[in-house]
Amino acid sequence: MTKPTHKKAPHLSSGKARTPHKAAPRRVHDAVPDAIIEMRGIIKRFSNAAGEFTVLKGVDLIINRGEFVSIVGKSGSGKSTLLNMITGIDHPSDGQVIVNHNDIYTGVSESARSKWRGKNLGIVFQFFQLLPMLTLLENVMLPMDYVDMYDFDERPQRAMELLKLVGLEQFANKLPVLVSTGQQQLAAIARAMACDPPLLIADEPTGNLDTRSADTIIQLFEHFVEQGKTVVMVTHDPSLTSRTHRNIILSDGELIDETISRSLPQLRHRHMLEFTKIAERRTYQPHETILSQDQRVDNFFMIRKGEVEVVLQKARSKETILSRLGADQFFGDIELLRGGKSIANVRAGNDEVEVLMLPRADFVRVMEESPITAEAVGKIVQKRLEEHRMADPRKTRR
Repeated sequence: MTKPTHKKAPHLSSGKARTPHKAAPRRVHDAVPDAIIEMRGIIKRFSNAAGEFTVLKGVDLIINRGEFVSIVGKSGSGKSTLLNMITGIDHPSDGQVIVNHNDIYTGVSESARSKWRGKNLGIVFQFFQLLPMLTLLENVMLPMDYVDMYDFDERPQRAMELLKLVGLEQFANKLPVLVSTGQQQLAAIARAMACDPPLLIADEPTGNLDTRSADTIIQLFEHFVEQGKTVVMVTHDPSLTSRTHRNIILSDGELIDETISRSLPQLRHRHMLEFTKIAERRTYQPHETILSQDQRVDNFFMIRKGEVEVVLQKARSKETILSRLGADQFFGDIELLRGGKSIANVRAGNDEVEVLMLPRADFVRVMEESPITAEAVGKIVQKRLEEHRMADPRKTRR
């Protein structure tokens, strides 16, 4: 099979005021090396008879190559708009979108972006978007025809290989109406992969499918990721988000900090967003003390990066390491929820540690507003208190 070739984007002169008709996406030299998607300060505004409203509010996002990422959020949070920014279907009002190290908007014509999208992105829609008058085989060949990918005589073979991959080779010559909805979505996935793109974007790909068909779709996505592809999927289904590498949560057009959403997953999205806005980020060097035993604790700590050691200081300078906590775990919870001073020292491990800090008053208030989160944190508090008592049975809780 002939490997697809990509033409180099023409150089654009910054001295010209008008955008050339065939201007193609340009390579961004300061792009994050491992990122396949990079969004910088993305703002999207819409206007209607009621006025102007902002759907995306300064979104900064990096998705690395080979990741399987889910994007979640309530209806109206901006998920589909975010996907439209990534795919080039819609324009941001402000900010920069970099896909596969290319700026896909600045100075780029619609026709050039469409051709670029055909070679670099595979898009799977919730409602399949298969052309009803074409067979499944012909639908899969369409992207190859549009961007002139592969030799003409090789396209049917390439399309058949993809239909075989998704288990539809025996239905290749059938019209979409003659196969099930699950099979139509499988054909749509085959079509999305027609030009062997490095990135697959899926908007609610299982929304109209039964559980078995949905599982087949996710298995296919997992297979693509194993082959080095990147998959970004919008979904409302928790059983599917649990199978992805990362969950990106949008709330009212803003991204929730992933450390917060992973550390306190029971929180409502509005509380996660509130914490995202008020949390202070701080870095500690290897072995640096974060909390001292018997010190008043004024913050709830969530670990973004690195490992901390929780150390009990005993008489005659002896110490016992009670536990080691890593990314997306937290500390300071016992003192904030039960009162009193720090029952142990907490220090950075052998590497640099980065934490998010929430003020005592805000943490306690949100725990009161979110009983399910308070219960989950309380169970961890009880476990840690028991570990402390076992390590130093002479001490009892104040």
